[in-house]
This record gives sequence, C-alpha cells and structure tokens, in this order.
Amino acid sequence: MSHNTTKTRFITHDLAEWVSDIRYEHLSESAIQHAKRFWLDSIACALGGSTTHDAKILRAHHRAMGQGGECTVLVTGNRTNPVDAAFLNSHLVRALDFNDIYWQADPAHPSDLICGPLALCEYTGGTGADLILATAIVYELQCRFAEMGRPGIREYGWHHATLSGFASALACGKVLNLSVDQLVNAIGICASRTGTLGAVTAGDLTMMKNTVDPWASRMGVESALLAQRGYTGPAHIIDGKEGLAHVFGNHTPARSFDLGVLIDGLPRGASNAYRIERCSLKSFPVEALMHSPLSALLALRQEHHIDPSQVTEVRVEVIARAADILGDPAKYRPTTRESADHSLPYAMAVALVDGEVTHAQFHEDRVRDTSLHSIMDTIRVVPNDAFESMFPEFQPCRVRIELRDGTRIAHEVSHPKGDPRNPMSDDDIRAKLQSLAVGVMEHAQLDEICSIVDRLEHLDSVSALVDACVVGEPMISH
Repeated sequence: MSHNTTKTRFITHDLAEWVSDIRYEHLSESAIQHAKRFWLDSIACALGGSTTHDAKILRAHHRAMGQGGECTVLVTGNRTNPVDAAFLNSHLVRALDFNDIYWQADPAHPSDLICGPLALCEYTGGTGADLILATAIVYELQCRFAEMGRPGIREYGWHHATLSGFASALACGKVLNLSVDQLVNAIGICASRTGTLGAVTAGDLTMMKNTVDPWASRMGVESALLAQRGYTGPAHIIDGKEGLAHVFGNHTPARSFDLGVLIDGLPRGASNAYRIERCSLKSFPVEALMHSPLSALLALRQEHHIDPSQVTEVRVEVIARAADILGDPAKYRPTTRESADHSLPYAMAVALVDGEVTHAQFHEDRVRDTSLHSIMDTIRVVPNDAFESMFPEFQPCRVRIELRDGTRIAHEVSHPKGDPRNPMSDDDIRAKLQSLAVGVMEHAQLDEICSIVDRLEHLDSVSALVDACVVGEPMISH
C-alpha cells in the first residue's frame, strides 16, 4: 500500500463521488424503513438522555456561552447554531448508551452522528427525504469503517470515535450538496481533529465516554460548512502518508486495514443491500457486549426462579475484548452511571436482584447501593477462546450459575434481542419510547412523534419533527 501523498487520487475521492451521486430514489424500501426505526429509537434515547446530569451540564455551559440561531435543541427547544445543535442533540441520543450498535472489527453507534444532518436540514430547509438519505449515508459509511480494521483500532488503544469523523463529514456534506472536491476537503478537515484515545472507555469511566462521538458529529457539521466556504483538508487522510492506514496499519503483517471494505460494493440502487439493515437496536441501556450475558442471565432467572441470596457464583464466559472492557477491576465498584453501564459485574448483579435492566437501574442511588457489592463479588468474567472465532457474526456468551445447594445451571446466547436476527418489533421500539419519556413527555406528544416519523419521507421540512420533540426542561432528574 502506497503512502505517497503526491498521487492525485485517494479513497476519499471514491467515497466523495459515491456520496455526491447517491439520491433518495436509490435507497431500498428496507433502508428507508430502517432509517425511520432508528430515528424513532434515537428520539426515545434523546428523551431519556435529556434528564441526565451530563446533559444538564452541557445545556448550562451552552447557555453561558450565549444562544440564538436557526437550529433547535431537542427537548428544551433552545435555539442555537447548527454546530452546537448537532453536538447537544447527539449527546442526548448517546447519553444513556441505549442507542444502536454495530460491532465488527470496531464498534460503531451510527445514530451518534445523525443529529448533524438533522441540524443542517433545519438550517437549510432540508426535507424529510433529505434526512433519511443522510441517515442512510451515515450508517453505510460508519459501519464500513467499523469493518475495516484487522484488528480494529481499539486493539491499538484508540476509541471508535476516531472513525466517526470520516462518516460524519460526508453525511453532513450531502445535506449541504457539496461538490466532490468539497466533500474530500470536509473529510480531511473533520478526520484531522477526531482522533480519540481509548482511555475514555478504559478503567473508571467519565462523562466523556458519551461525549466523544457527539463531538465527532459536531466536527462533521463544522467541517462541511468550512469546506463549503473553500477551506481545505488532506485528501490523503485515509490511504496516504501518515493517514489512517499508515498510522494504524502495516506495522506488522498481522496489522493492516482492508481498505477495499470502504468502497467495494457500495449500494447504488434500490435493489442493493444497505448496511443500515445490519445494525442492531439495544434492548438494555448498556455497552453492546453486555446484551448477550444479560439475556442469558434473565432467562435463567425467570426459568429457575433464582433467589439472589442463594447464588455462590455467576461465571460469565465472553470473548476476550468483552472481558477486558467490561470485567476489569474498576468495574467491580462503579460509582457513576458511565462506569456502571460498562460493568458486567454491576449489570449482572442488579439484573439478578431486580429482574430487569432499564435506565432506572443506572440512577445514581442504585449504582451506589452497597447491598449489591456481595452479589457483584460472585460474578466472574472470563474469556472463552472458543468464542473468538464466532465473533462478530455472533455475540456468544455462556452464563453458569452455582447455588448454595450445589445446583448448577447454564444458558448460552448467540445473538441478543435487537440483533437483526432477533429484532425488536415496532411495538418494542414504541414501548422503549414510552419508557424513556416518563417524566419528560406526555403520551399524546409521543403519538405525534410516531406519526411524524412514520411519514418522514413525505415532510417538506424537518421542522415538524423537531418541533414535536420539544417540551421544555425535563421534569425529573436521574
């Protein structure tokens, strides 16, 4: 692979040409319907996210810096510029770690980035069809970047938000109808500033865990707007000297990027398959690799009517990266929601005791409940080498529970609820919306949101959608 920056054509040109050429009528009906489902799910997450402490800090900070503009902050209705609107709204979607997930070589949460196109659609008078198209672009590219690494960039110690800067800028550029050259510059501008160290999801987690991808969304908007004015960025940011592949790949034969994944078979018509159809929804507000273990544990609890006080050990067998991320020593005594929703010991313990895992299980008073410590200490998170070859096609886990009377029970799960092979229904998504809206929005307004999202492609403006998602300050605090 050449890293010579004197060559005139790079992969950024191929990606930019695809983005420039694709039209709404090129989308499949399945891609359109999936985009609307992910939007409804993202709005649900934003309503719940609006009540978090970190969202309140960001709102207060934004107000102190000054307000006013053409774009709307969801829930509160504050007006601001498209860059800040993209950031604040993206954070609302991300705040509970309850939005979508696509995990291949690297994880990805494409819905972290769709509020950038939303802000620009509101800013430019874009239609609902424009928003759906930009959403499909986000999913297509973000998922392809997640597939690219051999291994993923997480194994180098970097966070997947590093990759978000490539997809975010292109989707935002599409809303602005940028030329191919402008799109190339937008990628270069954005990806130059979105490199993110893996420390944000290592050890004791902070509010930045749910903030780095929204920052990439913000950068996508600003980069596209700058490129529209003629600002330039490096075209070789992916496959040129000191670009993505040069920095993360080719150091040893085992470390390389399959750059062909980014451009081979890009969908160009309604008969093609789109990556958005492969992405999963979350049925639990936790890190994605926790879903299979929680599904297995809750199945055992329900079937065997387990009394938590009789449990002596819960052995959780998962792939190595899940054990590393979710079972390190810092995860056995989480003190914040950010650490708790990345803690298998906490989530398994609270699921065993409460019989459910909802956003209520991550309120600060529950996370700090010391009565859970003895249960957490029974949780053993161990890597299972046999599972490695099954991932990412499957998300395998085995949960074994031993009781005081010597009884041993076990259950395996390969794809949790929300996976495309075990999908959440439309009713499931609406139930999630209603659950996350408690204390924030009344049912009549939720029904209006559902109706608007259902006919999103027919909207002449996204204003109806944005306006329907405004209620003022949330009434409750998590």
